[in-house]
Amino acid sequence: MTTITIKRQHNSIIQVECKGHTGYARNGEDIVCASVSSITQTAMLGLLNVAKVKLNSTKNDDQGYLKFEIVGDLDKEKRHECDMILETMVAGIKDLEDGFSKYVKLEEK
Repeated sequence: MTTITIKRQHNSIIQVECKGHTGYARNGEDIVCASVSSITQTAMLGLLNVAKVKLNSTKNDDQGYLKFEIVGDLDKEKRHECDMILETMVAGIKDLEDGFSKYVKLEEK
């Protein structure tokens, strides 16, 4: 199972952590795991390349691990951009969780 943990501060997402492989299918053929990876990594790229914010990140493909955290204080406009990117990510993950609850779990803190 892949667990995606969202950490919020003042109702805004500041950190995303993904742990584990979904186990839906064999490595290289697991469409659920690939979906989680695509959604979360696209959000991370959006933060870096579209919103242009700094992130601390750690990734280990073998362990199915990705963690990224927004660094520093953001002005209101940047915070809004980040919120839109990350809330879209959460919507995608929730949709996956609804369809594949044995393989994907979303937690919010």
